[in-house]
Amino acid sequence: MPAPSHSFIFRVRYAETDQMGTFYHARALEWFEVGRTELSRKMGMPYTEWEKQGIFMPVIESHVRYTGRASYDDELSMTLSSEVIGHTRLRFNNEVVHHPSGKSVCKGYTVHALIDTSGRPIRIPDWVRELFSAE
Repeated sequence: MPAPSHSFIFRVRYAETDQMGTFYHARALEWFEVGRTELSRKMGMPYTEWEKQGIFMPVIESHVRYTGRASYDDELSMTLSSEVIGHTRLRFNNEVVHHPSGKSVCKGYTVHALIDTSGRPIRIPDWVRELFSAE
């Protein structure tokens, strides 16, 4: 089964730009976080519910490739997909493009460990595996 994916449209806020007239590079990782939150919500399990179940997902690796510019008030589209890696990690793949032209802005990924409330790594629970293998 394909891993869950999600696309949504958003605009570059003024506070996300720099003196060079494009988005500040660190904003890409914040956008990726928004994408993970939206994907989780779309899958029927908002991240707040993960935490109520005693599961947290700290970022343990990230990568961003900057492929274009985006200025204040530009309309962008993010598409992200997810996958299970081994027994304890999840990976989220992101791509941000101008909407509707499709001109690339950035792409990258984040890898997350699953940990319990004491900060110890845990195996991915069955219900999480089911979420990440559903369409």
